[in-house]
Amino acid sequence: MPTDRLTVLLAGRPALIDGGYGWLLQERGLPPGVVAEQWNLENAEAISALHDEYATAGAQVLTTNTFGGTRARLSMNGLEDQVHEVNRAGAAVARTVADRHGILVAGDLGPTGELLEPLGTLTEEDAVAMYVEQLRGLVEGGIDLVLIETMSDLGEARAAITAAQQVAPDLPIIATMSFDTNLRTMMGVDPASAMRELAAAGADAVGANCGRGPEDMEQIVDKLVAARPDGVLVVAQSNAGLPQLEGGDFVYTVDPAGMAAHAQQLRALGVDVIGSCCGSSPAHVSAISAALA
Repeated sequence: MPTDRLTVLLAGRPALIDGGYGWLLQERGLPPGVVAEQWNLENAEAISALHDEYATAGAQVLTTNTFGGTRARLSMNGLEDQVHEVNRAGAAVARTVADRHGILVAGDLGPTGELLEPLGTLTEEDAVAMYVEQLRGLVEGGIDLVLIETMSDLGEARAAITAAQQVAPDLPIIATMSFDTNLRTMMGVDPASAMRELAAAGADAVGANCGRGPEDMEQIVDKLVAARPDGVLVVAQSNAGLPQLEGGDFVYTVDPAGMAAHAQQLRALGVDVIGSCCGSSPAHVSAISAALA
């Protein structure tokens, strides 16, 4: 069973993680077909500027721009031979900003994009190896904790936890899954099962991110809180609603005030660590920070 390492690391800081990255970087000029992680090497100034905006808004944990930083994901854009460099650079950019503000850096691990056996060909051992490779770069870049997010498959989430335990055994681990249809993940995992399985695997904090928006997230959180073992923190990072087409642009439906009210409800429900996901911005984080203060 995990210890209370994350609480110790937070050291009294408000447990507020930052918000979305990919969609904001696209708005700020990330060209079509270029993955966000590529900018860790080619336009670090843009990544640094967004980190700084989140830190100024009140985030106490910055997320590295490495969601798609596994070999499998980077190979889609010909970057498979730069896994270490991409992840080390992503962590180093966040580390520099975090040090200026006296806050923390979470090394971000997302899904590999491949299906594990028996639905696909990826073995759990190969998944562990991919996350080990990614984490070595993140640790060298200076992360404080590991954030495993947007998972659908418990096997893949466990593989990422195992890799973190191998590469960075002293760092706290947050693991979140994305629940959608009928409050289950794409692979059919329900919140209570996710909490039990990921806590048993060694996560210090377990929760949900992405999904359909605040209303669903509050239902999911009820189940997570009810199932959590002693000493395990609960995490929630909702999307700012769902995108709707307005004119020629997709616009998310929940504004900063709406996300702030949602954050207050999450705290009342027993959530320990709060953030936001797709569609959120530094303005959303600023409103959340003020609401929770």
